[in-house]
Amino acid sequence: METQTTTKEKKQKVKGKKGKIALKVIGIILAVLVLFIGVTTIITVVGDKANIKKANSFETVVKADTLVPEKDENGYWTFTTDRDFKVLQLTDIHIGGGWMSLKKDSMALNAVAAMVTTEKPDLIIVTGDISYPVPFQAGTFNNLSSARIFASLMEKLGVYWTLCFGNHDTELYSYYSREDISDFYENSGFKYCLFQKGPDDVDGFGNQVINVKNSKGIITQSLYLFDSHSYTDGDFLGAMWKYDNIHENQVQWYKKDVIALNEQNNETYSKLGMDQKSDIKSAAFFHIPLTEQRDAWYEYMNNGFKDTENVKLIYGTAGESKKVVYCGMGEDDLFETMQELGSTKAVFCGHDHKNNFSLEYKGIRLTYGMSVDYLAYPGIYKLGAQRGCTTITFSPDGSFDCANQSYYQDKYVSLYDKEQVTMQEVILTKPEEE
Repeated sequence: METQTTTKEKKQKVKGKKGKIALKVIGIILAVLVLFIGVTTIITVVGDKANIKKANSFETVVKADTLVPEKDENGYWTFTTDRDFKVLQLTDIHIGGGWMSLKKDSMALNAVAAMVTTEKPDLIIVTGDISYPVPFQAGTFNNLSSARIFASLMEKLGVYWTLCFGNHDTELYSYYSREDISDFYENSGFKYCLFQKGPDDVDGFGNQVINVKNSKGIITQSLYLFDSHSYTDGDFLGAMWKYDNIHENQVQWYKKDVIALNEQNNETYSKLGMDQKSDIKSAAFFHIPLTEQRDAWYEYMNNGFKDTENVKLIYGTAGESKKVVYCGMGEDDLFETMQELGSTKAVFCGHDHKNNFSLEYKGIRLTYGMSVDYLAYPGIYKLGAQRGCTTITFSPDGSFDCANQSYYQDKYVSLYDKEQVTMQEVILTKPEEE
């Protein structure tokens, strides 16, 4: 009996010791975790402040004939000029805003500042993915940090700017929603940010119109910005590359507005005693490419990478693999509506960082902007052929011209040293079957 009791006591003592050891191990793990979070938080806060300080170290862009926009009777920001109007498209900046991305964020700021300073545009339009709050690459879920860093740079450069949202700007797991980030851009008192949330009854945030008028009050160009949304079909985290499309009520908003602006222009012609009637000339900007961008490239590719009756390659190439063009999963009527109305002759998107081609498809120019990304694509900070910006010039007669600009041209003089990169060769291949 005593032996049995002793054995039981020994087992209890052993069990107790194991329990204490387990508690100690858990305590150590929790302590290490708390320490890790504390250290990385400090590094992130200090690092982000350093990048904001760097953003404020660049010189304000000096331009002799700066255009200052005003809101018109529709509440749209409007520039008035009789000269060419220059837009600089930036896309996929991918600022992480976390402890893991501090150096690459700094490189992105340097690139953007150099290109803006040299180009001196009237307006900058960012076609999505300013932020990249993906924790295993950026080290944070805080998408407001990256938005704040970028806004600091833009405001210091002193050039008017706006943006369309991309899929990464507000991830499902991000701290801040699209509405939160919209409030930040629109209501933080920024002098140069022209972002507007857009109509409440239209899906998404940042659906807006910016007009260019001549001195007679005639609209010479309308710039339509769309929220192309994020993921769809149950792909909440974007792991399966299932992207959304422009929604139908956005298409109807666009159609209604084009018709209204046409009527407005014709009224202006009448008041001026002019018999001339003409359709509004416009361009569209958003992040995720239309399905027609894929259709056009596939038609060009299937014709041996040669022009067809429908497709004419203007410049550039496709550097993405697998699907090549990562457009929306479904269908939308935006392209068909553009054809129907005859207003929009140019569409500019981002999203696919290594694609930089511009082609004409069934009478409408579809153009990828060059990306800035140093962070999102593995190893992309070492590559340079895809990095740059797109310059777009709208003439007073409504026509336009655009060109891709490599960041590594000598004309872009950086305040801080440019990184050494490989200018990779692109080999055109057919898409991989899904």
